Amino acid sequence: MIELRHLRYFIAVAEELNFTRAAERVHIDQTPLSRAVRDLEDELGVQLFVRKPRRLLLTPAGARLLEEARKLFIRFERTKRAVRQTHSLYQAPLRIGVADGISQPLLSECFLRWQSVAPEVPLELIEMRARELAAALKHEDLDIGFSFGVPEDDAIAQRPAWRYRLMAMLPCTHELASRSVVSLRELLAFPLLSCSEDRLPGMFAQMRDIVRRHTEQTTVADVAFTAQGYVTRIAAGVGVGLADAGHAQTLHRSDVVVIPLAEEEQIVTYVLHKHQRFGIAGPVQRFLTHVSTLS
Repeated sequence: MIELRHLRYFIAVAEELNFTRAAERVHIDQTPLSRAVRDLEDELGVQLFVRKPRRLLLTPAGARLLEEARKLFIRFERTKRAVRQTHSLYQAPLRIGVADGISQPLLSECFLRWQSVAPEVPLELIEMRARELAAALKHEDLDIGFSFGVPEDDAIAQRPAWRYRLMAMLPCTHELASRSVVSLRELLAFPLLSCSEDRLPGMFAQMRDIVRRHTEQTTVADVAFTAQGYVTRIAAGVGVGLADAGHAQTLHRSDVVVIPLAEEEQIVTYVLHKHQRFGIAGPVQRFLTHVSTLS
């Protein structure tokens, strides 16, 4: 069987036309070098050199093999460079989980800007519920998660990614709809729509804490399981609502009025990852740093 070493040794001998110098060039003894050339001739069934007492000559077959072997090694080196370049550019995608139906402009901006700063690391986006997100991070089925918050877990780190101001959402026919600003106390005098604690635990907890800071008692008009269902109920006059400015912008409808609150309350969107005993993987840490530039 012809191996690359046979051709490499042959090229050295063919170019030097001297076994001693060729052996020094490829860093082996002259005896195994001569044997390798003999093995090559036997395998090809041709004579590659004319061996004379004081000189070595290439046969026509040897000259043709030298030409073809040089081309082969040039192609081989190009192949190695291409493979190495592909390896250096390739990165497994970061698996990003998005919970709670988040559709804020900053989330889109986060992903869009990542394509500019790290085009070699693609993102694989997966939508899921908050509790599924926490489990997927713990089992390392995800690298990163975005949520309004998941139950506390020692295995999961969740840090604020960004904040949006809290806004009032009203049906366009509501008596407060013409106001430029409304206070939470005024808004909460009307039946309030709630989001589902089971489906959106983080958003539910943030909304509950904000409401409790401004009133001791409120009437819950209905419970919505999705952002779209929430806005639909407001437009239908079921109750008044609260939403972060990002979703209020995304879910804008002509039959719903969005009004700034007098109070500076904010909704936090969190970025989550699993605690790692031996440190966070490079691409994950790079993405977390990228997220911090958006806040």
